[in-house]
Amino acid sequence: MSLPYIDVNPDGEVKAVVIWLHGLGDTGHGFAPIVPELKIPAHLGIRFVFPHAPMQAVTINNGMTMNAWYDIKSMDMNDRADEAGVIESAAKVQALMDDEIAKGISSDRIVLAGFSQGGVIALHLATRLSQKLAGVMALSTYMCKPQKLAEQKHSANQQTPFFMAHGRMDDMVPVGAGEQAKTALLDCDYQVQWRDYPMQHNVCAEEVSDISAWLQQILG
Repeated sequence: MSLPYIDVNPDGEVKAVVIWLHGLGDTGHGFAPIVPELKIPAHLGIRFVFPHAPMQAVTINNGMTMNAWYDIKSMDMNDRADEAGVIESAAKVQALMDDEIAKGISSDRIVLAGFSQGGVIALHLATRLSQKLAGVMALSTYMCKPQKLAEQKHSANQQTPFFMAHGRMDDMVPVGAGEQAKTALLDCDYQVQWRDYPMQHNVCAEEVSDISAWLQQILG
C-alpha cells in the first residue's frame, strides 16, 4: 500500500521534488508549514511531498500506537532503530519516489529529506539506492547500523550533496549521534555539509535559512 501524503505544489510546472519525512508521532502536516518560510523562488518549480508514516505500536512509549517509521525498543543509540522496520519504511518511501519519477521527474531532481526518525530513513535509503538523487537532507537524526554502511552502500549517491543539521542541546537525539552518522558517511566517501545550531530537538530560523540556500543551490 502506498504511503498517504500531503503536498505543496508550485504555481507552475513541477521541475523538482522534495520528499520530506517527519519524526516520531508526527504526520506530514507537521513540516508542511515550513514551505512558505523557505521563500523558494517560484521559477524553481519545487513540489514538496510530506508522507505520513504508518501507524504502529512504539515500545518505548508503552506500546502506544502512533505514526512511526519503525519501532523503538531502547533509548540506547546503538540499538534505537529497529532495522527491519527501517528497511520496510525505506521500501515504502522508495515506492513514493518511483511514483514521482513515473510522473516525469528524474531521480536527480528529487531531494530526500527527513527529520529525526524520518532522517534515519532518508540516510538508509539514499546510501543504498541505485538511482542518483539531487540531494539528501538529514535533520536532527542518526544512522541505523552505521557499521554496516561500508558493506551495504551503493555508489550512486557518493557524489550527491548531503546536508546534515543538528541542535547542540538536543536531548532526544544527542549531537554525538548525528556526528557519528556524519563520520560514517565521510568514511565511505559521501559528500557531507554539516551544520549545528544552539537549539534542542527542533528546527530554528537560521537552519530554515540554511536549508533554503542549500535547496536553491542544488536545484537552481
